Order: sequence, then C-alpha cells, then structure tokens
Amino acid sequence: MANNIFGIILAGGQGTRMGNAERPKQFMEIGRKPIIVHTIEKFVIHSAFDRIIVLSPKAWISHTKDLIRKYIPDHSDIIVIPGGSTRNETIMNAIRYIEENFGLDDDTIIVTHDSVRPFVSHRMIEENIQAAVEYGACDTVIPASDTIVESQDHKFISSIPDRSAMYQGQTPQSFRAKKLRDIYAGLSSAEKEILTDACKILVLKGEKVHLVEGDVTNIKITYPSDIRMAEAIMGGK
Repeated sequence: MANNIFGIILAGGQGTRMGNAERPKQFMEIGRKPIIVHTIEKFVIHSAFDRIIVLSPKAWISHTKDLIRKYIPDHSDIIVIPGGSTRNETIMNAIRYIEENFGLDDDTIIVTHDSVRPFVSHRMIEENIQAAVEYGACDTVIPASDTIVESQDHKFISSIPDRSAMYQGQTPQSFRAKKLRDIYAGLSSAEKEILTDACKILVLKGEKVHLVEGDVTNIKITYPSDIRMAEAIMGGK
C-alpha cells in the first residue's frame, strides 16, 4: 500500500438548497449528531490515513473544530482548513496544504469525499485507496436505475443514452494528488469553469478513471427530504 494517504472531507459548501440560511447543511443533525461528524467518523476508523483534512467555510472553521473536539475523542490526526471558491479549488487547497506540511510525491493519495454523504462504507474507502494506488484515479458510482434523458435546450429531448452504460456518480473520488494538481494547473480558465467534479479534470485530458462500486444508501444530503431519508437509513442500521 502506498504511503502518504490523506482523507479529504469536502465541507466548503453553504448548502443553499437546504433552505436553511442559519447554518450549512453539513452541520445539521441526524441521529443526534451533526452530519459532518458521522462522515468524519467513517474516515477516522480507517487505519490507512496519515491525516484527515476537513475543508470548511472560513466562517465555520472554529465551529467545525469544536464539533470534532466534542464528538471525536482521538482527533489528533484531523486538520481543519478553509475551503476554496469551488469544489476543485477546495481540493487544490488540500493538496497545497499537504505539499507544504508533509511533502508531495507521485505516490501521495487523496480520498476526497462529500461531508454530506455520511453513509460511506469501509469497503468503499478501502476500494478507493486500492484503485487510486493501482490506476491513479477512481470514482465511486452506482448503475443508473432510471432512463437518462438529455435535453440540450431544457425543453425537448435531444438524446436518450443507453442506460446500461450510464452510472450515477457518488463520492469518494480518489487520486494521485500530484498528477491531479499538475493537470488542473494546466487547464484554461474556460475549462475550469465547466468542471463539476474532480474526475472531469482527468477525463477532459484523456486520463483513465477507474470505477468503484458505490451503494444506493450512500446518499448526498441536499434537500430537507434527504434528512428524513438519512434518519430512516440510520434507523435501519
């Protein structure tokens, strides 16, 4: 197994779709604990990580640190730093921090994960690490259960892709950090603007991204109805 493996928890978003202006969605509670705490706990119990880096909105850094101290007894390997203006800039902040504090080489692996996906499993994290080591990059996905309909003008169907080749992306997404950073640094401003996630950085440049099997329970908590779904999943565990 490679040395220098870092868990990267992406908590930089403000969660505006939740309709809760008081606090970002990652700090809302399910099962009597903040969502972000459930997520961090999944990484803390995995022994492969050298450090776990949590990227938080600047205004919420001290609150995030307080939560970690309150809920996670052994938190010495957890670091909280500011996120960036976009998802990928947040990841680059994490890579920059790793390089400045621990060094960065070709074998440094990052496992990036949404702070609002608290049901990530040990198996998913383990397979992400293995795939990143073996292939250089991977994405956690599930087969699309519904037919995917494309509409270029948002009014009429432009195509209906073959569902058997379609997958829904989840996280973790894991990478050799130096390669990801170097490719991202070479993108134009226009290319950076169309990126919705880190895997697209590599796909855009013809790099292979391996698939890791996710799970339908690995939901992203985005809307109020997702809180109820999360409570139901938690109740069944």
